Amino acid sequence: MKDLIQIAGMIDKEEAAMLMNAGVDYLGFPLRLPVHKEDLTEDEAVEVIKIISPPHRAVLITYLDNADEIIKLCTKLNVNIVQLHGKISKEELERTKLLRPGLGIIKSLVVAENNFPALEKMVETLSTFVDAFITDTFDPATGAEGATGKTHDWNISRKLVEISPKPVIIAGGLNHTNVKKAILEIHPAGVDAHTGVESKDGRKNYEMVKRFVEESKESFALIRQ
Repeated sequence: MKDLIQIAGMIDKEEAAMLMNAGVDYLGFPLRLPVHKEDLTEDEAVEVIKIISPPHRAVLITYLDNADEIIKLCTKLNVNIVQLHGKISKEELERTKLLRPGLGIIKSLVVAENNFPALEKMVETLSTFVDAFITDTFDPATGAEGATGKTHDWNISRKLVEISPKPVIIAGGLNHTNVKKAILEIHPAGVDAHTGVESKDGRKNYEMVKRFVEESKESFALIRQ
């Protein structure tokens, strides 16, 4: 995994097609959420995912914490990558890998104030059972862990990139105006945006997505020199 660009929160097939045409690699589908409202139903997601073809990939983003439920939902959606955004035990992660070895697992590292030691411990404990990590922002005002539209302390993300034996994607308040600075400061394996590339109507904005992709690719090229 290298120089990955992910956009989360599809609404329909038209939006998914636009993102693929703009050069987005991974298209994320947040489902089974404890805080935010889903962008579409699971049955609608199944239909949208049908149009996603290589090199583009669909990613289930969920707070599920049980291996059987995770695999069952991945099977229903026909996805081979899952982003686990909530708390999940090492045992359930290991069981998920054992039951479905080909499933790519991305585990969230939600950055809150002064919680680097806890995140460092998570990296140490869970790296064996995941394929990548993704940072995101905790919003104490709402309790949301991700899709907050807010950035966090990038120094923590940079430290996580440095210590992690697995690739680290960064998320949390990223958009076309700040993604270059984030990549140059943090040196991640990938970037993720959700609300940062949306218009006021909640739909992804093509020009914002296009600029996000362009800025990301230019910045990845700079740090790989």
